[in-house]
Amino acid sequence: MPGFSHRWRRGRIASAAALPVVLLLVGHRLVPDGPGHLGSLAESFLPWTALVVPVLLLCALLRRSATAVVAAAVAAAVWGSVFGGTLVDKGAERTGGGDLTVVTHNVDEHNPDPAGTARALAASGADVVALEELGDATETYRTVLAARYRYAVVRGTVGLWSRYPVDDGGPVDIAPWPRALRATVHTPKGPVAVFVAHLLSVRFTPASGFGAGARNAAALRLAEALRAETPPRLVVVGDFNGTTDDRALAPVTAGLRSAQGEAGAGFGFSWPAAFPVARIDQILVRGVEPRSAWSLPATGSDHLPVAASLRL
Repeated sequence: MPGFSHRWRRGRIASAAALPVVLLLVGHRLVPDGPGHLGSLAESFLPWTALVVPVLLLCALLRRSATAVVAAAVAAAVWGSVFGGTLVDKGAERTGGGDLTVVTHNVDEHNPDPAGTARALAASGADVVALEELGDATETYRTVLAARYRYAVVRGTVGLWSRYPVDDGGPVDIAPWPRALRATVHTPKGPVAVFVAHLLSVRFTPASGFGAGARNAAALRLAEALRAETPPRLVVVGDFNGTTDDRALAPVTAGLRSAQGEAGAGFGFSWPAAFPVARIDQILVRGVEPRSAWSLPATGSDHLPVAASLRL
């Protein structure tokens, strides 16, 4: 059957593209994170390896290649084993809602409409709103949010607004200027320790690769502060400039659970707002149960707001 045999020989070069994708999916932790932080870069965008599957299927169609079909099927199966569970709406599986709704949003210091952004966040119905990258519009956010949120604490470029009393609102030293705070929110179900953090940005250049050194140093300092926390209920929110799969953020994420990962639908990508490709805005918890997690509509920021309902 020469025709059948020929179909297996076709498309071998195209099918070879599946091999590095499969190896990356199963062995991404082995990618070195030395100069250029390639390991962090690969882990941040690992879900997008799914794009290889339709490319392989197209090659299989054009070449009538059985080899390319098998390669696409293997890549799809491996990707599904790694990320398939993420696509399920895990919040839909839970009965009953939460006691505390939290929203976090990098509002973008160049936001052309800070008042509109503040009104949209207030209209979300959240009990607690955490903002990062406040900048010159801080007073606008204070004024607009005060109509719904009686209690607020701002430290540098991050702030926390709450329907419930807040105290212990102090800065957390993660950078040369204030980019994180820690406060206690006194809910009707008892106190909750809340951290709001904005880790430093990452940069990519052809010469140095993925420049994440400053962010990683800030993450280590934040992790040290979190390890010192003794309250049983802890919520950590903010713009981490990295995904929870990024190994460099493991010191922060260790011992915490992602609200999106446990109770959201899909990946919950939050940046950039125009075409989100990664979830770098996080709601992480300890000692509370995520009931649902979602993204809010775009504002004037380059990030999407993200929200979670938590049972205390």
